[in-house]
Amino acid sequence: MTEKSRFPMYGGQAVIEGVMMRGTQSVAIAMRNPAKDIKIHQEPLGALYKNKFIKVPFLRGIVMLLDALILGIRAITISANTQTGEDEKIQGPLLYLTLLVSLGIGIGLFFLTPAALGQLSEKFLNIGSWWGNLLEGLVRLGLLVGYIWAVGQMADIKRVFAYHGAEHKTINAYEAGAELSPENVSKYSVEHPRCGTSFLLTLILLSILLFSLLGPLPFWARMVSRIVFLPFLACIAYEYIRWTANHLDSKLVRILIKPSLALQHLTTREPSLDMLEVSIAAFNAMRKEEIIPV
Repeated sequence: MTEKSRFPMYGGQAVIEGVMMRGTQSVAIAMRNPAKDIKIHQEPLGALYKNKFIKVPFLRGIVMLLDALILGIRAITISANTQTGEDEKIQGPLLYLTLLVSLGIGIGLFFLTPAALGQLSEKFLNIGSWWGNLLEGLVRLGLLVGYIWAVGQMADIKRVFAYHGAEHKTINAYEAGAELSPENVSKYSVEHPRCGTSFLLTLILLSILLFSLLGPLPFWARMVSRIVFLPFLACIAYEYIRWTANHLDSKLVRILIKPSLALQHLTTREPSLDMLEVSIAAFNAMRKEEIIPV
């Protein structure tokens, strides 16, 4: 897909027994309830998507990332309610508290812990700052891959990852101009260049490069730098993913994204036809509410 592509940058994520699809003006969640019926939740996207900042390069990365996290938490809550029959809502202060706690755990595990280990290695192994920063980056990458692999061994998460594969297949089929039936969609790849997994890997690799350039730092300065530079890294990662997705006709780009696509095989599984039916239902419900320019 090139910059002149007629396709909007649709995205989504897997939820509990379902899929969320996000368009340019609408979001839809399709889920199987305990009776095996498909339930649809659809709503328009918030005013954020009409804000001028959403079109500003680099700044839009932070805005889109935060909104994706908020939408993701709400979507998972809605899908969980569908399975339990309850109507617990996460909104307002509770939603933002949940988001802050989730971000805090992620930053602590994948950024501060490796930074502390890198600092300790420089001190006790008597290695230079460059090697310490490199070791920090490798630990960060290992934690990411190890964490994804470990959670992927859980039966419930395997089903979520299969729905993730269904989401990718559906968008791939749509972008290929195929009819969206489960049988047709099943022929497409579980890989997609705009996947959040690709974003995470890009973020980790960029952090290795940037933090290696910072040189030796005192312990607390090192910890603070990992937090302060994270939004900057996220912006670059977002723009990189957007750029590669828009230039897939380039042989160089196809080579560059191979590691990201390979990592996606840890976060996706081959879905069943009934899972694809759910994903297609979410996509169609989202598309129905889209106002597509002629």
